[in-house]
Amino acid sequence: MTIQIENISKYYGKQKAVDSLHIELNSGELIGFLGPNGAGKSTLMKIITGFLAPDEGRVLINGQEVAPANKHIRRQIGYLPEHNPLYTDLYIKEYLQLTAGMYGLPNKKQQADRVIEMTGLGAEQHKKIGALSKGYRQRVGLAQALIHDPSVLILDEPTTGLDPNQLDEIRSLIKTISREKTVLFSTHIMQEVEAICNRVIIINKGKLIADKPVNDLKSGKLFSTQQVLIEFAEPVAVEKLSSTLAPNTIEQLAANSFLIHAAGTGDVRPALFRFAVENNLTMLTMHEQQTSLESIFRKLTGN
Repeated sequence: MTIQIENISKYYGKQKAVDSLHIELNSGELIGFLGPNGAGKSTLMKIITGFLAPDEGRVLINGQEVAPANKHIRRQIGYLPEHNPLYTDLYIKEYLQLTAGMYGLPNKKQQADRVIEMTGLGAEQHKKIGALSKGYRQRVGLAQALIHDPSVLILDEPTTGLDPNQLDEIRSLIKTISREKTVLFSTHIMQEVEAICNRVIIINKGKLIADKPVNDLKSGKLFSTQQVLIEFAEPVAVEKLSSTLAPNTIEQLAANSFLIHAAGTGDVRPALFRFAVENNLTMLTMHEQQTSLESIFRKLTGN
């Protein structure tokens, strides 16, 4: 299920909340959607789901435009909004059967039972939603987003306010769901993105500023730098290494170990390997250091 976001813009009065965004999401991806508060994340998610119309551009799912009148394509989307509105006076099973009825699904009881099992709500299914913990309420929200078996799942801050145990449970659930669906979820928890996502999209002030695999972001390649830690068995003169690897910056940590700050988008490791071979050196360690996603986020979105 491919989602094409084509030059989407959205205004609130004179403020441009989303600014000419062009993004493509592919089937089976689990994508972390990041940005500071007010960056336009929730607005874009509402546009993708069809709850909000863009002022410019369009969203296509498998070549079909998302629009309020296009109910067929909107049925392919499951949506968990940020504040997870629920009918707290209803029982879990009652609420999910009601949701199944809104989608016109046959066998409403069976459909509710299916998502209850999928989201781990079995032990709580006879309770009213108002009696549930925050973590279980989020599970109910996920269940309603999944009840019509959508191909695309849009999750807006699904883990806000959860304790560490609840975080781990919801994280595992999202990862399991993503094996069969395209999942886009926004979060402020960077460790969550590092743990489960294979791609990160970052926007700031409505503009796209990064769209990369997680490992590419953490390697520093986005900023045209690469940091490689290398250690030899023998002492090495920093001047000799510098002459081979110029114009890269070399930080000597000990007589036989160095931290290379490589400029450009290429990989410096093949040159380091050749240096070791040509100089009959025994390489003990060569490790590409990674930067935390949080520090990258700060660098990209800071003023």
